[in-house]
Amino acid sequence: MKNERIDFRDVITFTIDPDNAKDFDDALSFRPLSDGNYEIGVHIADVSSFVKEGSAIDNEAYERATSVYLVDRVIPMLPEELSNDLCSLVPNEDRLTFAVVFIINDKAEVLDYKITETLINSNRRFTYNEVQKMIEGGKGDFKKEILQLWGIAKILRQDRFAKGAINFASDEVKFVLDEHKKPIAVISYELKEANFLIEEFMLLANRTVAQHIGDKKEKAKRKTFVYRIHDVPDEEKMAQFKTYVKKIGYKIDDKSRLSLAKSLNHLFETTKDTPNALLFSSIALRTMSKAVYSTDNLGHYGLGFRFYSHFTSPIRRYPDLMVHRLLKKYMEGKPSVNKADLEEKCEHCSTMEKQAEMAERASIKFKQAEYLLQKEGDRFEGVVSGVAKFGVFVLLDENKCEGLAMMETLGDDYYFYDEKKYAVVGKRNKKVFQIGTKVSVKVKKVNLMKREIDFCDLKAL
Repeated sequence: MKNERIDFRDVITFTIDPDNAKDFDDALSFRPLSDGNYEIGVHIADVSSFVKEGSAIDNEAYERATSVYLVDRVIPMLPEELSNDLCSLVPNEDRLTFAVVFIINDKAEVLDYKITETLINSNRRFTYNEVQKMIEGGKGDFKKEILQLWGIAKILRQDRFAKGAINFASDEVKFVLDEHKKPIAVISYELKEANFLIEEFMLLANRTVAQHIGDKKEKAKRKTFVYRIHDVPDEEKMAQFKTYVKKIGYKIDDKSRLSLAKSLNHLFETTKDTPNALLFSSIALRTMSKAVYSTDNLGHYGLGFRFYSHFTSPIRRYPDLMVHRLLKKYMEGKPSVNKADLEEKCEHCSTMEKQAEMAERASIKFKQAEYLLQKEGDRFEGVVSGVAKFGVFVLLDENKCEGLAMMETLGDDYYFYDEKKYAVVGKRNKKVFQIGTKVSVKVKKVNLMKREIDFCDLKAL
């Protein structure tokens, strides 16, 4: 039986995205109910209604598997006529969507849900900055609804961390480019409540669709599906991380998944206003396995979810499009798809995602090097982000560029690497440079093609 599309055009609906977003693939609808509960819809662009399986556009989208977000351009998975127009949930236009519609009470408890095709007409396109100002007390359209949504999202977030999600610290870098796409400034900004509002409802939708399919007591009734899985941390890397943080006064308890999550979150919270915050988070993140797509549900370790999938970004991620198609097939009573065929697609999407991430990181590193190429000889403050036998790595505060000060450039003493202390130590002056040490450095040389930044004249602050 075909799923009936429900008309939400008379329900308050809006999108919340970055300032420079061009495609809007998710929207929230909000409607108070007479019993005091809320109907909250997570509406996602219904790309599957435009891109038919096996078509030329679909085959190309599968090959790409993901959009690639470079600093100065986007390489989209879908043609821009779809991603920026027909599928994009722009305001004041009727749009086809696929949704999870929740009934939620004021304690953020999900009382019921429905997965269904919907029709929306977004009332407003918000930026994160606009919503953040309202959360902080400013005026704005639909402020009452925004604050009610944030109240629920805040409880969902608190509950998630209490149950074992790991709260990795994050800081994003944004480049200001001139007309020739040359970087003229690098801006670092932190994620705030407006970002978390959207994040919590997207996580709730992703978790719900995965649980809807996968949480069947009888194995024979479980249909083949695409899960987003995150395995347990690498034991050797975790042991090294524990040893390192112990030497600088912190303890990690990894006897269980919950104890590890709680001790990591305590570490991040304790150090959140120090130079170590992002460094600890970055190093801890490297101990973790890589999240991938799979037909075998292993759960998501970092999020602390038994069931998780990707449902909310089909404009830019092919696995989300696969999930939409599977849900629709199963809602129509069609049999389970071939597991081997779907697993092959999952592996391809995981591979392409990894390549895209590598390209994105290389793009950022290139623009950082290009920016500092204009700053050779200038001095910057930063924090030691790594130490080795050959030198000291430094992450600059102002622009999050990272480079290396070789041992021979330290200058005022003979320095050596003390493996037991994870530090570079001066033989005569006993100065110690270890991860988290506040320093200043000069930009010595930049190799743009190799994306390498050399520092010199390292000084402790």
